[in-house]
Amino acid sequence: MAPVDHSPIFRLTFVCTGNICRSPMAEAITRSLAREHGFERDLEITSAGTGEWHVGEQADPRTRAALDRAGYEVPNHRAKQFDPATFENYDLIVTFDRGQRRILRAWAENEAQRMLIHPLCEFDPLSNAAGEVPDPYYGNDELFDRVLEQIERACKNLLTQIEPAVRAARRETNR
Repeated sequence: MAPVDHSPIFRLTFVCTGNICRSPMAEAITRSLAREHGFERDLEITSAGTGEWHVGEQADPRTRAALDRAGYEVPNHRAKQFDPATFENYDLIVTFDRGQRRILRAWAENEAQRMLIHPLCEFDPLSNAAGEVPDPYYGNDELFDRVLEQIERACKNLLTQIEPAVRAARRETNR
């Protein structure tokens, strides 16, 4: 009997500015949704920031509170900065605003790496693809909740789009 391959089929990372608000929110929501759909083991889901200001810190307490209010597991998260040497480790790099896309595109060494970068709003059926997810850092709990709703909508649609490919790849590898 051949050994079972437990390596992920699809690898994605969410990149915001400091990796304490939007990207850990998206990571936690996407992990939960993947678990609900039965393909958590097929996905590698991470998050990072473009800046180094919060490296090593937990997710913002308001992020954790918003996730808790929405019924999501609050992640054991430590902020990290995106490493440009890791572009090849991902199938999709998701950003929240133009600033992050601009920085990541500048860090990319070639067009193949730039093609991995997509705005989260591209997956939000209520937003235009060029839209942005507001940074709730300077806002109140209400803004954190609204941002969470926007991220949740987009992440649900993102998983709906990649799920058929993940399931097909799983069948091909007999997982």
